[in-house]
Amino acid sequence: MNLDNRTCVVTGSSRGIGRGIAEDLGAHGANVVVNYRSSEGEAHDVVDAIEADGGTAIAVQADVCDKDEVETMADRVRDAFGGADVLVNNAGITVDKKFDEMTRDDWDAVMDVNLGGVFNCTHSFFDDLKDADNGRLINISSVVGQQGNYGQANYATTKSGLFGFTRTVALELARHNTTANCVSPGFVQTDMLEKVPERVQEKILARIPLDRFATVEDISGIVRFVASEESSYMTGQILGVNGGMEW
Repeated sequence: MNLDNRTCVVTGSSRGIGRGIAEDLGAHGANVVVNYRSSEGEAHDVVDAIEADGGTAIAVQADVCDKDEVETMADRVRDAFGGADVLVNNAGITVDKKFDEMTRDDWDAVMDVNLGGVFNCTHSFFDDLKDADNGRLINISSVVGQQGNYGQANYATTKSGLFGFTRTVALELARHNTTANCVSPGFVQTDMLEKVPERVQEKILARIPLDRFATVEDISGIVRFVASEESSYMTGQILGVNGGMEW
């Protein structure tokens, strides 16, 4: 799964799953664009890690909710590398509350990032992906979008919305030999999971047949495959990477 000279934009990649994806792609030859909103120091740490491993990377600030900032990011990518071959829509947030306590602001905040940000980034890089040799659009969803989850009506809605978006855009990109797929992780060992109370983690773990939470590497390896030439006949698919959880 050689990604030499492939330019990969990974949104929200200064930490967590996004960081793991960025570092994995960089380790396999890609030119990596590490996008961040406010974590500049962490983003440059990711760039340093990729370069220390022999890869090429740049950090680019852009709030995915702001279309103008995303357009500026796209221009910077074109200046640096001549356009994107792969876009990984990873940036996302949670604002968890029971639905009867959720405000419209709580709802809109998650919609703006998790769906609005995907629209902005995909729209800004759409021509790049169409023109690329074997372009790849990869949307990062969640098992929560497939199962639902208590206190996450807003988050689950956005993550399930990515399924329909992915399938539709896959149809529109197919004639350009560009694919669109969705990676849907289960519960991953990140700082987000660490904030979940231990008793809740135990209940989640009891529902996972493989009896462990995913590592970041479990997810990044799948993303790398989808970004590679080996996945060229797969498009419009939802890849559940969840340890065997039913949905």
